[in-house]
Amino acid sequence: MKVKIDPSWEQELQAEFDAPYFKTLTDFVREEYRQGPCFPPGNEIFNAFNLCPFDKVKVVIIGQDPYHGEGQAEGLCFSVKEGVKLPPSLVNIFNEIEADTGRQQPTHGSLRRWAEQGVLLLNATLTVRAHQAASHQNHGWETFTDAVIARLNASREHLVFILWGASAQKKGRVIDRERHLVLCSAHPSPLSAYHGFFGNHHFSRCNDYLIAHGIIPINW
Repeated sequence: MKVKIDPSWEQELQAEFDAPYFKTLTDFVREEYRQGPCFPPGNEIFNAFNLCPFDKVKVVIIGQDPYHGEGQAEGLCFSVKEGVKLPPSLVNIFNEIEADTGRQQPTHGSLRRWAEQGVLLLNATLTVRAHQAASHQNHGWETFTDAVIARLNASREHLVFILWGASAQKKGRVIDRERHLVLCSAHPSPLSAYHGFFGNHHFSRCNDYLIAHGIIPINW
């Protein structure tokens, strides 16, 4: 199957695109988008990959579902389009960055600037029905994103995987801790941020690791 995605990812993931489950997944997603509003917009489903080619990945942050409110999701986990009110988890992420690195908080919630520096902002499920969280889970996206993680784990070295919350940590169990740095903590959600997310220093620890391996750090 031909998928509109950055050529570097197309080369790495063609076996997934040709697999029967991906055809079933594609049929499901097309029908969902035909029946009613879904997010992100169809041309932004693979934004995380198109903004961050395979050989440019330095950091992987794993989320769960796209935001399901109107105009929020843009194909990057935790990110919202410019002009959209910041969700609580993103507010907490920016608060931790400021506390950890001293970087002043941005004026909007789009994380495209991270993606363009080499941060793969990967949701476990890449689409969702409007106002129905988790509505596209267990239809094949998880198999696809597991393959993405496995490919990065096996083919690259000295990546930083940032896993917030139990779901992300479960998804990251395959990662080779000898080849890569894996940072785990509680999720930035208001329900859990005070139970291990705040003070995790993941942003400075990530950059320290990158610098130690001769890689340009991320300007968070």
